[in-house]
This record gives sequence, C-alpha cells and structure tokens, in this order.
Amino acid sequence: MPRRIRVRYVVALGATLVLAASLTTWTLDRPTSGAESTVSDFVEALNDRDVEAAAELTSYPNAAATSISQMFDGLSAGGKSSSQFELSQFIDLDQDSGFFTLGSAWNFGEGKDWEYSTRGSTKKLSVGWRITWEPEILAPGLASAVHYTRTDAPPPLVFDAAQNVLMSERTINAVSLDPAQMPDPTASASRLADVIDVVAPLITTESLTSELNAVPGAPVLAVNLRDDDFAVLEDDLRAIPGVVISQTPKLIAGDRRITSPLLDSIRDAWQLGRDATSGWAVDVVGANGVPVRQVGFQGPAGPDLHATLDPRIQLAAEDAVVSVGTSASIVAIVPSTGAIVAAAQNSYANEQGQIAFSGMYPAGSATALLDALQSGENPGTPSQLGLGVNYSMPGLDAFAGQRSGPGGSIDRIRSVGNESSAEAMTPFGLAQMGAAISRGAAPLPSIVVGQTAVADQPTDSIPPEALARLRGMLVDSARAEGLDAYAGLTGFAGNSGDDRWFIANRGDLAFAVYIEDADGTDQAVKMSTRLIRGMDSGVAE
Repeated sequence: MPRRIRVRYVVALGATLVLAASLTTWTLDRPTSGAESTVSDFVEALNDRDVEAAAELTSYPNAAATSISQMFDGLSAGGKSSSQFELSQFIDLDQDSGFFTLGSAWNFGEGKDWEYSTRGSTKKLSVGWRITWEPEILAPGLASAVHYTRTDAPPPLVFDAAQNVLMSERTINAVSLDPAQMPDPTASASRLADVIDVVAPLITTESLTSELNAVPGAPVLAVNLRDDDFAVLEDDLRAIPGVVISQTPKLIAGDRRITSPLLDSIRDAWQLGRDATSGWAVDVVGANGVPVRQVGFQGPAGPDLHATLDPRIQLAAEDAVVSVGTSASIVAIVPSTGAIVAAAQNSYANEQGQIAFSGMYPAGSATALLDALQSGENPGTPSQLGLGVNYSMPGLDAFAGQRSGPGGSIDRIRSVGNESSAEAMTPFGLAQMGAAISRGAAPLPSIVVGQTAVADQPTDSIPPEALARLRGMLVDSARAEGLDAYAGLTGFAGNSGDDRWFIANRGDLAFAVYIEDADGTDQAVKMSTRLIRGMDSGVAE
C-alpha cells in the first residue's frame, strides 16, 4: 500500500535553524515494497500470536516456529503476560534485500515491563520476500531460549510458639517409578520397597505394584525423602531400573514427629508472604548456553513467620489421637488470644481431608449447651459461641459450624457423621465453643501471630446469666466423668449417634476431642485424659 512521507524544509540563519513555517509543505506517495509488507505481516502475526503464520514468513520456518513458540511459552508468566510488537524502521537496501528494526514491549504485571529493540534483514528468494531467520530478531542475544522467572530472596523461617524453628525450606527428593524405563516392573517395585523400608516401611512391593496397575504406563510417586535420608539411599535408589528422582524445595517441619494438618495451612500462609515479596526477571540464553539477565527486580527478604502451634501441646495431641482405631481429631485454642496451638488427626481422619476444620458433624447433645445459652430472661445467640461463623485467615478458612434457620446452609462443606441435624459442628467449632465459654465471647482465631482471622459476621459477648449456666454445665459434666481430679479442668462430654466428643477448658486453654464410631461411650473422655497427661508430663520433650 502507498506510504506517505512528509518533507519539511528549514532555512539556516547564522548559527540558528529557524523552521520556515511559511514555506510550502507537501507529501510524497510511494508504494510499500514487498519486503516491507513481509515484515509488517510478520509483526502482525506476532501480535496475533499466530506462530505458524509468522514462521512461514521467514527463511527457515521450522526453526522460527520453534523459537517463536518457546518465546511465548517462556514469557507467559503463568498466563499473565501481554506483548506488543511494532515495525520501528524499514530500509530498502536494494531490489533484493532490506533492513528493519522491531520494537517489542512485554508486560508481566504491574510494574513488570520489558521493552527492547532488535534488528533483522530481508531477502528476495525464489518463493518471494522472506525474513532472514535469526533468533535474535525476537530478543537481544537470543540463541535457544528466553524465560520469565520469579526471583526470591533467601526463604524466611517459621518459628513455633516456643520461639524455636518449626519449619524451614529444604530440598525434597521425590522418588518415582516410571514404567517406560522398567523392563520388569515387579522386580523394580520389590527392590525399591526394600531400599526405602528403613524410612517408609508402609510402602511395600504390593502397594507400589497396585499403584502401577491402577494407572498403566504412568509414573507413580513412591516416596518423598529429605536430603539426609536421600544421601544414605541415593546410590541404591539410582541402581534400580525405572527409578526417577526429582528435587524440589519445600517448607517442611524440622521435627519429623509433628504431622499436624495445620502444617499445610502454615505453608500457605508462608507462601503468601513469599509471593508478596517476590521479584522477577527475564533471562536470555545465548549461543554459549549461559542465561543472561536482561531486566528484572530482586525481591526483598520476607519476614519470618511466628506460628501459634505449640509443640508441647501438639505432640501430646498427636499421641492421644492415635489411641483409637477410628477417625479422630483434636483442636486446641488459647481463649485469651484465639491462637490455635494444636490440631491433630489420626490416619483414618487424614483419609477424609482436613476434617478438623471443615468436617461437619451433627451437633447431637451439643444442643443442650445451645439450649442453655438461649434460655432465660436474657438469652444468647449461637454465634456468640462461634456457631455459624466462618473464620478466614491467611492459609486457612476455619468453619465453626452451621446453625439452624436462614443462612445455615453448608452445601459448600463436606458433611460427615452418623445423623442429620439442624445444627452441625466441626471439631474446631467445638473447641471454639469451649474457648467462648472460657473467655465469655468467641475469640478471633489465628495460626500465625499478627494474622488474626476475619469473621464473616460479628459476635457479641455471651450474656452473664447464660455464661454462668454454661460454665456450670462444664463443671458438672467434668465432675460426673471423674475429671475433677485434674486441677482447674472443666468440660462437657457429648455424643452424636455413635460418635463421641469432649469439650474442655483448663486455665487459658480450650480443646475439643472428636471420635467417629467410638468403641465405648467414654472414649472421648479417655482420649482427653491422655492428652492432659501428655501435656503435663512433657511428652514433647
């Protein structure tokens, strides 16, 4: 198509150039050359992200398609990037060649911009005008790859309530079996089970073979190993046909005994902090294979996290929760602050997910506490015990339960238990109820110091008369269960069908025990006494 070129004349007067505004200005029209049209079409295809169309306009379509695809993939930034290309300059050198400059602008999010200029040439071939293919047309110094990468400062630590390091980022070695590399899957599975038996005795030849048969042809993860374990087993592992090892950093607990469902939530909270302080960069891999940084910003070090988890209480809870052969969980809260200091689930509960905070159970005999709250001349409301309130905090959404009446739907929360009920509670909700009775109002929970939960509705203090009734019920129930021998302990033993639970307060600690399909009416009380003895004897030491 024609291109209009505007020409202006200027007149020199001494050392000063004065624009002769009164002189005539005119335009010249000339047709765009075939070479320039080819480059324009190339730019348009890049802006459309039409890899095939752009590559076909080059002298080496296959290589160009590979490089262009890699550029868009490598700079995708998780699907958040945008790009704009433009033809900045074109010069016809002669009837068979031309020269051009491309301007490129990438955006990877707010404040993350990369702008640059590249050069290229055109040749008239037997098939018409083509761009002489060089990867450097796409990015400066490009030979094989260009990547958008995240940059992070050294990872922060996570401390526990005792101010000791709870979690730190370490290398995890994922050991998998790849059927494509195993001439004899059964033999490889057997050798692998034998090697890792010292650290993972529950992973057997049978379990590995079963997983391989469940997804024919697909690799299966056998075990994740810490560096110290991997260092001992590495040679034996690598000698097994089909074993594939991949290494990734992960935030893990230093004490192997701590297996709380809270650890995943703390990881999420930690990751939110990492994301907030992360930097970014673009690296181009040149002909020597060495990445060269083009642009970016190194993120600052994020602050260390101080988790509310108390190892003394947590390990006592873990010891107690494995004392039964059905699904069981324990949650402990400090009423004065709302700090969740322990959450434990046994293996049967873990199979169902993070039920300590999201598994809804029919309220059962907890309705007696609700009735006591709502009776008398100055009744309270279920929300004053935390019931029907959802608490959102970095890394965790904790659901206390469902109350009857409007707004009580729990469609988005998985339900477990043996009976249907107008009210339903989570183990966390029972612990929150105990904390509310101890404090006089439901506290705002937290799993990280300084990151208090946001409740989806306000809660008022429990009316004094109702609070006195509730506290009296906890004193009477604890005495009836023979728990008054533990100084300062009050509690309420309840059931929901065959499930058994116990809410307890002792000093500035509230906890709840929940056992599904309990083998005996006193199992929750027994588990509670085991928890108390564990805390008192220092089982965490």
